[in-house]
Parts: sequence; C-alpha cells; structure tokens
Amino acid sequence: MSEPTLIIDDDPSFNAILVRTLERRGHPAHGALDAASALAAASEMKTGRVVLDLNLNGTSGLALIPQLLAINPECRIVVLTGYASIATAVDAVKLGAVQYLAKPVEVEAILSALDADDGPDFDIPASDEPLSVDRLEWEHIQRVLNENDGNVSATARALKMHRRTLQRKLSKRPVKT
Repeated sequence: MSEPTLIIDDDPSFNAILVRTLERRGHPAHGALDAASALAAASEMKTGRVVLDLNLNGTSGLALIPQLLAINPECRIVVLTGYASIATAVDAVKLGAVQYLAKPVEVEAILSALDADDGPDFDIPASDEPLSVDRLEWEHIQRVLNENDGNVSATARALKMHRRTLQRKLSKRPVKT
C-alpha cells in the first residue's frame, strides 16, 4: 500500500471527491480544509505526498509549502489552482513544489506529478507573442498578492488600488495571453 496523500483544499466537495477518487484507485488519501488541520494531519501522518490548493479561504496556499517541507523534507507537493499564472508557478517551484497544475485537472496528471522521479516539471509553453497588457496586469497582481500572503487589503494598499476594485479583478478569470 502506498503512503497516504494529503489533499488540502477549502472546497469541501472538491476535497471529498478527490480523496474518494484517489482511494478508489488504490491510493490512500486524507482531506484537510484549512491550513491548521492540514499541518496537524501532515505532522501526524508524516505524509510525503500533498495536493495543495493555491487559494485557501482567501489566503495563499504557497505559505504552507515551507511548513509542509519542514515536517517532511522529502514531501512531494503538487499545487492546484483555478487561476494559473506564471508568477505563482515560479513562486511554487522556488518554495519546493514539484508541479503546478491548473484546474480542472485530470486525476492521472496529479498522480503522475506525485509519482514522478525527476525534479519539477513545469510545461509553460513559450510564445512568440508578447503578453497582453491585461495579462501582464493579472500576473503583477498575482505576484503582489502572493508577496502579501493572499491578504487582499494589504495587496490593494501595495498596488495603490481600492480594495473593491482589486476584489473585482480577482473574481474574474485570468485573461489569455
């Protein structure tokens, strides 16, 4: 039997479905809906496999990566997000994640990332076209949001933007390149 996978996602439905799907495929799994319960479960289970949502109740899941690696330095962390950006992918790698996947994602992709023997694999296709101004703005907002640990108010102050304007921009899907 393989070691348990810790699923950290604040969406109870998605969390339960992913746990159940992994277990049906013979991979024991445990779900956690917030940072505190995730760290407690990681300490108790000493898991080496984690699927981590980038956005946990409005805070950045990236802040958990160093804490999870402190519990188990060999831990393989796959970051999932509904709002992929190059900036957060780079930050995830720097912090120690082995993969960064955009939702919706196939279970096979998650399992492949968790089981891969080599280092991080981030297939971000290079484009000959420059990024649009809207996409550059999105990437910048994501970087500043991450620097402020997902705190929207602090990010709005750093960007010299009204908090509601920032929330409106964050509620939209990221613009294409």
